[in-house]
Amino acid sequence: MDKNEKEICWYSSLLTVLMVNATRLLALREKGILARYWQFDLAEYSFQLLYNLVFCALLFYLNLNPYRSFAQYREQKKYGRYCFFNAMLVFFTLLLGSWLQSHLFNDHRLQGMVWAGYVARFGLSTLLVAIIIKIILLLRESKRKDKEHEQLKSLYLEAQLELLKEQLNPHLLFNSLSSLSGIVRENPKLAQFYIFHLSKVFRHALVRAGTSLVTLEEEINSLKSYEQLIKMRFENAFNLSIDLDETIYSALIPHLSLQPLLENAAKHNIATLEKPLLVRIYTKEHKLIVSNNLQEIETPESSTGIGLVNLNERFSLLFNTDIEIEKTKDTFSVKLPLRI
Repeated sequence: MDKNEKEICWYSSLLTVLMVNATRLLALREKGILARYWQFDLAEYSFQLLYNLVFCALLFYLNLNPYRSFAQYREQKKYGRYCFFNAMLVFFTLLLGSWLQSHLFNDHRLQGMVWAGYVARFGLSTLLVAIIIKIILLLRESKRKDKEHEQLKSLYLEAQLELLKEQLNPHLLFNSLSSLSGIVRENPKLAQFYIFHLSKVFRHALVRAGTSLVTLEEEINSLKSYEQLIKMRFENAFNLSIDLDETIYSALIPHLSLQPLLENAAKHNIATLEKPLLVRIYTKEHKLIVSNNLQEIETPESSTGIGLVNLNERFSLLFNTDIEIEKTKDTFSVKLPLRI
């Protein structure tokens, strides 16, 4: 039993005892019906309360503690033995209680009445305790199902994330190889430098492949290598500005979140010396913003559409929120939530 269940059992035992023994207080009225047969005795009444309380607590303990025999019979679906041992416990406590009361308080004149009183009180106590035990067992079952549901949900989300990553890595590879083929034809020496930074990008992608979240610092370091790949394509026509406070570098962000945004900006915008492509990364209101000046290409490169859709789905799965896309006449911005 956990702490909450123990508290429920003790409070329920106390409430049950007070309820079933409340009628004995009627003997306080000198002219009452009960006073004709039983003289109120505080010590005797206290004994009955304490004995009844111990009985209720014992029923709870033996029926709810998974390491005790009564609960084991129920878990094993041996309901015959389960009911038999509970019935024996009730019967034994009835005999013991009535015997103790008779000998401790010298009440031998109305032994039958004492026995009948115990049967009534302990029978009602057993019924109330049984109802509460059933309620606790139902709550346990509900918690177990909720836990299983959360585990299944977690496994499902992990599977979705892995699927999204599997889509993203080939997407990055195909685009990078396409750029590399052009650089090889124009400048073979530069192609070696391109391959060096391309290997760093893929090392980050593959080494952290089993990780859903990384620090912003790790993501920025990887992005700097990808920045070099784009600069080799556009030279001075591309500029990346990273304006971040060092205190924000420990924030968590989905793995490979920034590279698709840089790639998206380079793919869909003009980048010439007359019209350079300017990308800025900064934070505002606990969100990471990646913004570029908007100068769209009339006939952009062919796109699979994986980049932004993939990114939004991963943020939705990990952070339960979508990314924000803001497009104006002059700029295109994507706001990413951070886990501080």
